[in-house]
Amino acid sequence: MKNSENAHLGMVGENLAVSFLKRNGYKILAQNYHSAYGEIDIVAIGTDTLIFIEVKTRKSNLEKALSSISNAKQKKIIKTAYCFLQQHPEFEDFPTRFDAVAIIQKKDNTFKINHLKNAFYPEF
Repeated sequence: MKNSENAHLGMVGENLAVSFLKRNGYKILAQNYHSAYGEIDIVAIGTDTLIFIEVKTRKSNLEKALSSISNAKQKKIIKTAYCFLQQHPEFEDFPTRFDAVAIIQKKDNTFKINHLKNAFYPEF
């Protein structure tokens, strides 16, 4: 798949993830939040928990989508989450969670959305 096709599929996936999260009661605080360390696809609030969400959209299976969130990628997301908290001290007392939303495009061009809560944890 070409880079422009990958980028388009990724954008479609992130929009589907945002819609899914809103339908399930999450409040979206930021999309594509950037820091010097990296990017977080979605920052949301759900039941008084601050949630940092990585979205992976693939035409393959769920395992491939989730396994693409490497340890190095997790560390970048965690460092970026700390930057978010420094810039938004109003959330410093909130419990935090790191989730993944894996979106699989099926052969009939429909999408299956999988929300994995607590996909990974920060190391202290």
